Amino acid sequence: MIESDRLARLTLFADLDASALEEVAATFDEERHQRGARLAREGLAGGGFAVILAGEASIQIGGSERARLGPGEFFGEVAVFTGEPSSADVVVASEELQCAVLDEPEVRPLLLRFPQIALRMQELSARRLRAANAWWV
Repeated sequence: MIESDRLARLTLFADLDASALEEVAATFDEERHQRGARLAREGLAGGGFAVILAGEASIQIGGSERARLGPGEFFGEVAVFTGEPSSADVVVASEELQCAVLDEPEVRPLLLRFPQIALRMQELSARRLRAANAWWV
């Protein structure tokens, strides 16, 4: 279980009141991983949904880093929503990565119970997509 005050500092959970934060925190487990650990593999299923509490994760496609995620950012949502294998490797880029994790079958019920989290996920995902497609003349 994650402490609710840790989630309260993250944009993804900014719209939740104290009792909702307590309920949400109780659904997540905390995981810690060391530098170089591979948390998701491109083309393989599984992994669930994770929100970074501390540290950094490298998002890699075909062995090339495409993004670096830090505290408050999340990964695994695309595979959860589509039911398809992971589209990227997720590798711990810092000395230690701390994540709040939720198994795949628990994600949809959480988002239906707290649609404000789903809306924040959508907003953050849209920003991520825009940044990935940005170009300059």
